[in-house]
Amino acid sequence: MQNTITIDLIPAFQDNYIWCLRRGNEAILVDPGDAVPAIEALSRANLELIAVFITHHHPDHVGGLAKLMAKWPNLPVYGPQNSVPEINRRLFDGDRVHIFDIAFSVHEVPGHTLDHVAYFAQPDNCDPILFCGDTLFAGGCGRLFEGSPEQMLNSLTKLSELPGATRVYCAHEYTLSNLVFASAVEPENLALKARFEETEKKRKKSIATVPSTIELERQTNPFLRVKSQEIQRNVASWAQLQRWTDVQIFAGLRSWKDNF
Repeated sequence: MQNTITIDLIPAFQDNYIWCLRRGNEAILVDPGDAVPAIEALSRANLELIAVFITHHHPDHVGGLAKLMAKWPNLPVYGPQNSVPEINRRLFDGDRVHIFDIAFSVHEVPGHTLDHVAYFAQPDNCDPILFCGDTLFAGGCGRLFEGSPEQMLNSLTKLSELPGATRVYCAHEYTLSNLVFASAVEPENLALKARFEETEKKRKKSIATVPSTIELERQTNPFLRVKSQEIQRNVASWAQLQRWTDVQIFAGLRSWKDNF
């Protein structure tokens, strides 16, 4: 059908995913860090690029913008308040972007970077969709390069409250390594064990493990599960905490992952 939205992944660099939303012969790209594979994919499918969504300023998410805008000079590039010069549609929390007869709501989700945003929509005739860059990963979350543990926990909590059926389109293929860590943190989680086995099978065949869903992340992602007694116990032991808050558990969890 002409009105059907299709979402394809375009591999880039070692483990990045550029997301391509297409309807008919028009396309939107999300976080095109490398223009070459993006342009090749658009050309193969005979697609016209009509917009770009940017989640944050890191080069592996914005590095392809100059070449794309050279090819499509009037291209609308939506993104957060930052220093990336190619962004010509600046967004704030609560803004809406209307493309393909879909309203994408903008959520500020600082933590990985201070400028990070995510794009959420509920298209007709399909599950809700979330493009979350490097804030929420399948089975994990982004490193805290700029933000605080409290900011990241608040951002992840906001995303975890989206509908469970929401399909989570993150920007990297980190799932298997994330689940190895998650299994060390919460070894008795049966849903996590099942997910790890399924992920291992997919990666042995070089099959992408994303998108996931918000519900699956709630069940198996330790960074959304700081209230789990098993996680609290194990993080407190690792970080040598006698008493703790949710933020301290999250900070300990992120530090453990950084040193895992």
